[in-house]
Amino acid sequence: MGTRRPKHTIELGFTRLTYTNEIPLKKGSQSVFMRIKKFLLIAFCFMGFWGQAQFHELGAVLGRSNYIGDVGSARYVYPRKMAYGVLYRYNVNTRYSLRAGFALTTLFENENNTNDLNRFRRGYEFENEIQEVHAGMEFNFVDFNLHDDAAQITPYLFLGLSYFRYDLLSIESPNTPDATFVSNRKDQTFGFPVFLGAKWNPNPLFVIGLELGVRYTLTDNLDGSNPQVEFPDIPELKFGNVGNNDWFVFTGLTISFTFGDLPCYCKE
Repeated sequence: MGTRRPKHTIELGFTRLTYTNEIPLKKGSQSVFMRIKKFLLIAFCFMGFWGQAQFHELGAVLGRSNYIGDVGSARYVYPRKMAYGVLYRYNVNTRYSLRAGFALTTLFENENNTNDLNRFRRGYEFENEIQEVHAGMEFNFVDFNLHDDAAQITPYLFLGLSYFRYDLLSIESPNTPDATFVSNRKDQTFGFPVFLGAKWNPNPLFVIGLELGVRYTLTDNLDGSNPQVEFPDIPELKFGNVGNNDWFVFTGLTISFTFGDLPCYCKE
């Protein structure tokens, strides 16, 4: 009868590595073999950590939006129309998350309730439909461990890049009581979102948040004040400060549900 060769198995939760000593190891080779074994163990452990071990979150955003520009109130946070969307988080560790989302809203503003007397007399009003996607990095100010059964809370900061679709507006009959804004077509541009909020997980299954999301955009025509694309050579259709781009803000609640495996913690 032949001699049965010993088999060795390394289990990493998500995979199993089995090997057989086909060649007897000399005493001087055993240390090399052990180093290779340790390297493979650590390598597969990190592959599991980055490949499928992080907690994921998928949820919804619900709130209201407002715009900051050349029409209406000068208040920075003044929620007007409903805003809603979806969010996804990929939690790298207890401090950092990759985040992406999609949001819908209609920016609305009028000049019936403003402290600027000139704007109040002018009485402009507009709406602009927004569809936005964004992605970036979210930073937790304190450790936020979703694997812990105890409830936790942390403030957070999100920095990223957005790409959104909006109406190219222009004004008809400016500086008259009959002034109206019309949509000529759709256009797209980029923005730079900054979110500040706080989130709380009552248990490891879901996370609730409250956030203020400000977007600086690369257009000055969310309000129809600078129709540079459609009517670049008609100064009568421009008004306000054409040197400043527009902003818009989302204020609201988030709720997300967690899923994914526990991370692989590697020991030295």
